[in-house]
Parts: sequence; structure tokens; C-alpha cells
Amino acid sequence: MRNVGTCRRDAKGEAQAGSPCKSLSTDARHGGGVVRSREEGPVTGLDRRGDVARQDEADNRQREDLSRHAKPFDISKREVWEAYKKVKANRGAAGVDRQTIEEFDSRLADNLYKLWNRLASGSYQPPPVRRVEIPKAGGGVRPLGIPTVAARVAQMVVKQRLEPQLEPRFHPDSYGYRPGRSAHQAVAMARVRCWRYAWVLDLDIKGFFDSIDHALLMKAIRHHTKCRVTLLYIERWLRAPVSLADGTTQQRDAGTPQGGVISPLLANLFLHYVFDEWMRRNYPGVPFERYADDVVCHCRTLTEAQALKAALEQRMAQCSLALHPQKTKVVYCRDDNRRERFSVHQFDFLGFCFRPRFARSRAGTVFVSFLPAISQTAAKAIRQTVRRWRLHCRHTVDLTDLAQEINPVLKGWLKYYGRFYRSALYAVFDSLDQYLVRWVRRKYKRLKDKVSRARELVVKIRHQQPGLFAHWILAQNGGQ
Repeated sequence: MRNVGTCRRDAKGEAQAGSPCKSLSTDARHGGGVVRSREEGPVTGLDRRGDVARQDEADNRQREDLSRHAKPFDISKREVWEAYKKVKANRGAAGVDRQTIEEFDSRLADNLYKLWNRLASGSYQPPPVRRVEIPKAGGGVRPLGIPTVAARVAQMVVKQRLEPQLEPRFHPDSYGYRPGRSAHQAVAMARVRCWRYAWVLDLDIKGFFDSIDHALLMKAIRHHTKCRVTLLYIERWLRAPVSLADGTTQQRDAGTPQGGVISPLLANLFLHYVFDEWMRRNYPGVPFERYADDVVCHCRTLTEAQALKAALEQRMAQCSLALHPQKTKVVYCRDDNRRERFSVHQFDFLGFCFRPRFARSRAGTVFVSFLPAISQTAAKAIRQTVRRWRLHCRHTVDLTDLAQEINPVLKGWLKYYGRFYRSALYAVFDSLDQYLVRWVRRKYKRLKDKVSRARELVVKIRHQQPGLFAHWILAQNGGQ
């Protein structure tokens, strides 16, 4: 049972009111702690031996337990350390203080101790969130809010406490930013349901992360936890101002920064009540896939899809949200068995475009099915990235070194976009091969004006070394 005042937890994450957690210091002054980094070893007594070292560690643990119980909030140093490790693994850009992970590491013990001390005492105040604008593949920009490294660690501490309470409550068709769930699972389920249901309602929530109602969100959080530290710091993070590119700050009365550690969890909780539970109660026969604010609903008839769209417009307005009028649309899943006339017969979902495509049955028969493949928007973004590499201008570099440099990116593209209708990647990666032909023409002067000969050489290299560039495996496997 949870202790509202301290929110202590046992090893399984359950609340306990009594026994102190075994937790060691992140500061040199507290000898021997869970922070077993190389930077701290010499100052935490790790080089000491025998009974003296063990007695020191016992004394230090006792002093730390006393200090923890003197704090208003029971946050252990172990929690801060575990949160830091996850933040470091995720990397990320610098926040408003311009401090990188490496700079944070240079004074790791002091930084973690100060953060723990402020979190446990209730005095932690989050700094402004640095706002950056990332270009969208389809045009426009996506605003991101980048917290400082310390703020990301603090958010991870609270996320680690809150997520286990929320996860079991979430809808099975919510896939975004959840442990054990992925975008591929959402796309695969959408593919199956598009075969079963003739109509799709493709939803786009306008400026979702910037429009989340703080009062409604906090009401949802309080429904699941009474832990004071969780409620206190989430409220502070929601109110934290935004630092703009021109150096000014902007106060916020709505939204949670897209880019924060805890923002995806809060967004999922908000839409769990705004959309998932509402659908379960009002439209139990309409299945859907939701990845954060990207949603696809499956309907049996056009009338049902249009009625759902109208109802969702009202629902979103009740929750201070709005559907994008141009991007929200009804789609007909046309194939060989469904041949009604309708103006819209394709939609994009998580980087894949669902539309009628040729397929082949096990018996070898060609037919038209409704299938996902890499979207034009995603393909355009890949081509733009390849163009920025300017491979043809790097003819002084060996081809093997060039391949080693770009293969990690190519493998990432293949792993994600090659999961469905892999042959659609042929045209995407053809532009990369064209740059390799240009590289050959600059590398070998005798081929400068002989495009066909240069192309033949690239083909020859591909046959001799099919694994040199990661995308060449497509041609080798026939796109399968």
C-alpha cells in the first residue's frame, strides 16, 4: 500500500512505509556508493580493502539513510543513478545551458548529488526548455523542446516511478513509446485490419503536444497516483517556460514539450482518456491503432466512418484539441475484391503509405491488395539525406571507407522501411547508386566522360562484393 507522504517502494516497485532502501551516495563526501564510475572510484573508497573499508561503507550507508529520512521526499540515490544511465544511453542534444552529456560527466558525482539533494528536498526547479524546430519531411517544421541533461535525469526518475503504474492500464492498440511495443507492430496490425475493413478514418490531431490541457492531464495523473513527488514535479515541468532561438522565454499554459523524457508517457495517458477509453465506451466495434497522436480507425461502411469523424471532432473540442481539417480524411481500402469508386484510396501511417499494390499469391497469381510500403514523404527524406552526403565529391576516400561510414544509416533504413513491401526500396536506393557512379567518374579520370562504363564498373563491384554497401543486399535477395 502506498505511503502518500514518502512514496517509498520495495524492490518490485511497490510502495512501502517502513524499511529503508539500500542506497549509496553519488557524492565523494558520502564514500562508497552505487555510482561506480571510473571518475568516482578514487574518491568513494573503492580502492580500500578489508574490514576498514567494509566498516566505512556501513557507516556511510547509515549516514545516508539518516539523511534520506530527513528529506521531505524519499528519492534514493540509486534511482537517480539508474535514471542517469538511461539518459546517457539515449544521448540527446544540449538544453538551454548548452551542457552536453560529456560535460555533465566531467563532474558526475557533484552533478548527481546536487540533483538528488534538490529532488529529495523538494527544492528542484526545472530550467526553461530549449525550443528547436526540426524540418518535417513533408514540409513545415516540428517544434521540439530540449530539456537540460539534469532535467532529463530528473524526468527519468519520475518516469521510472509512474510508468509501471500506468502501463497495465493502457489500451492494447496503443503502440507509441511503450515497452515491448513498436511502430512495426502498429503497421502490421493496420495492414491486417485494412484487409478486413473497407474504410479507414485517418486522424491527425492539430499541434497535439503543444495543446494538451494541463488541468485535464493532472486530473488523469491524480487518478493513478497520490505520490506527492510525482505530482509536484510534473506540475513544475508542465509550467516550465520555453527558451526561444532569439533568447527570449515564453510562458506556457498548455502542452508538454515534444522531446522531453516524460512527455511521451504523459501524452499517452492524456490520449488514453481522450481517445482510447472514449472509443472503447462509444465505438467498441471500431478497432484502431494509435502511435502517440498518429491514429488510424477501421470502419465497415462510409457512413460509419463519416459519423465517427463528426463525433471525434466534438470529442476533441471538449478536450481542448482539434482535428486537422485537411489531414484528417476517410479512405477507401480498394483492392481486387473492393472496387467501389471513391476519391481517396491511400493514407500514410508511421512512414508507410497504404494503398492498392500488386501482390503475388503462393500459387503465383498476381492480384491487387491493399498494402503498406515506404511513403513518398519518407523516400524523399532519404534522397535528400543522400544528396547532402555529396558522395561524388569524396573521390579521394576509398570506397570501402565510404561504405563503412554510411552503412549504419543504410542498415537503419533497411531495417525499418524494408519490413513491408521491400521491393519499393529499389527506386529509393537507385539514387544512391547514381552518386556512386558519379564517384567512380571522378575517382578514375579515364571514366570521366563514360557514364555507361562507370555504371558497369559499379555493377561489377556490386557482384564481386555484394555486402560492401548495405543496400546492395536488396538486389541480391530480390527485394525479399
